[in-house]
Amino acid sequence: MQQPAPAASSALSPDDDLVPAWLGPTRIGIGLAQGLLLYLLYTAAQDKSWPATMPLLFGPLVMLGLLLPVILISGLGHLSRRQLASWAVSAAIVIALLAAYDMWRRLGGPDGEGGKPSGMLTFCLAVGFFIAHALVLAACREGRRIAAYASYFEVAWKLNLQILFCLVFVGATWMVLQLGAALFDLVKLNFLSWAIGKAWFFIPVTAFAFSVAMHLTDVKPAIVRGIRNLLHVLLSWILPVLTLLVGGFLASLPFTGLDPLWATRSAGGMLLSAAAAFVVLINAAYQDGASPPARVLAASARIACLLLVPLTLLAAHALALRVADHGWSADRVIAAASLLVAACYAGGYAAAALRRGWLRTLAGVNIAAAFVVLAVLVLLLSPVLDPGRIAVNSQLARLAAGQITLRQLDVAYLHHHGARHGRAALARLEQDAAGPDADWLRAELARLRQPRPLGADAPAQIARNLKVWPAGASLPAGFAQYDWKKVDGQYNLPLCLQRQQTPCDAYVIDLGGDARLEVVVIGARDHGNAVLRQDDQGAWEIAGSLPASLTGCAPMLDALRAGRVRAVAPPMADLEIGGRHVAIEPAATLPNCAATFGQGQRAGAVQEDAPR
Repeated sequence: MQQPAPAASSALSPDDDLVPAWLGPTRIGIGLAQGLLLYLLYTAAQDKSWPATMPLLFGPLVMLGLLLPVILISGLGHLSRRQLASWAVSAAIVIALLAAYDMWRRLGGPDGEGGKPSGMLTFCLAVGFFIAHALVLAACREGRRIAAYASYFEVAWKLNLQILFCLVFVGATWMVLQLGAALFDLVKLNFLSWAIGKAWFFIPVTAFAFSVAMHLTDVKPAIVRGIRNLLHVLLSWILPVLTLLVGGFLASLPFTGLDPLWATRSAGGMLLSAAAAFVVLINAAYQDGASPPARVLAASARIACLLLVPLTLLAAHALALRVADHGWSADRVIAAASLLVAACYAGGYAAAALRRGWLRTLAGVNIAAAFVVLAVLVLLLSPVLDPGRIAVNSQLARLAAGQITLRQLDVAYLHHHGARHGRAALARLEQDAAGPDADWLRAELARLRQPRPLGADAPAQIARNLKVWPAGASLPAGFAQYDWKKVDGQYNLPLCLQRQQTPCDAYVIDLGGDARLEVVVIGARDHGNAVLRQDDQGAWEIAGSLPASLTGCAPMLDALRAGRVRAVAPPMADLEIGGRHVAIEPAATLPNCAATFGQGQRAGAVQEDAPR
């Protein structure tokens, strides 16, 4: 059933009697299909099977699975079939292209980095399509490309509250499911607890609950509108308070100076946050412009519009100082993009505040700013304003200009945050570098490139990681071949039992006095250590650990390697309470290397080959 075009204008305020019978089941069906798709993609990622093995396909599929069903659910009943199909196809193309570029730029990075869409992509696409969807719905409602501001206001706030209520509904659904599972657990029926922990259950149920909430909040617009009006009233009366606080802050600057502000190194973010709060509260007071706000609110809003200008200028100056001192980074590029949006609001609102009938002028500024935000988001996610690419080029330019030396270059930042562009630049530098700095650069890159999870040949990789002491000793049978993922608390294991090319020293010692050898594994600084023993079934387990500071005490490590070590009985026996053995945990005693050996050098420490 397709609604006639005129009905599209009234569909934004549906009444229970006007809601088509097919609308609810269709929306819920889309939600179930979304849950099934996301479950299949999750399973593929866990099993490392197709399409997860093709990142350029997998990333777009994940983002399409997350966003496109929400667009379809929200658009049903408000757009004609042709309008909805055109909008969905356009959105799918944009999502797929931007997601494919996001995956491409991170290919070849550290394990786990390039296997899924980035957080920045997910956030920017969610925000961008929220704005774009509101613009499309309002335009189709009025049958023109640029709708009246009242329509944009109505649609945007309705979508905003819909999403908020959907999240609350999903959270409440899971609280009820958890409560039900706890009740069944009381009578030893754990089927619901078991199902809740399974991806085939929690992913489809979450998508189903979200689609149900989208439908319920859509067919009850009066409730949403009432809550929106209440929220606006509450927010609008915060505006005079914020105006007073920001005005006082700006008035204090001539007396305090700007140096304390710049010394915080986070002034730009705080100033932009204040500007964003002003924009939200000004619009809460203005609402859709149908009726003028109270005089106090109108005066506060007018002053706030003018205060936006110095806030934005101060934020821009703070960013300029950081860029002049340290060049561009990905975060600074994003901050500059945020400043561009803030400048649009500040300039538009200040110009409006100086005019008669200024409140009506805010509508045009808000519409223009929405399109500016969309353009900025697309550019940030595309090669044009790729923050990683700009940051890499900036740091290389500073290096070429002699502003920094090769040793001052943040190699780790370029490798991890510069993505493909950073790694390509480092490869060129490695090839062209000469002299002592070349050796340093190669060592740094080796640290960054080496650590990766154990592969299929795990026993051989572990054996290569371990250097056994004392000289001539060998590991107990089956030690290197053991599946260390089975150990309880495996994350407490040294990294050499979890990663490739991460060296450790392994000391074979009989600590139990039972002729059964234990293995003390000591890694590089921050790589961990563990005392490992076998149980009666031959399985290896973590018996304990040594103080982390032992790693930095070369004389102690040298004594260990020379075999000058013996097992010592604990100074205090454990307890047996009611026939059960209860161990007394001794207070931690850290070896004082300098006091004991007269030095604190690390010459004999384990050489670290993994990133710091």
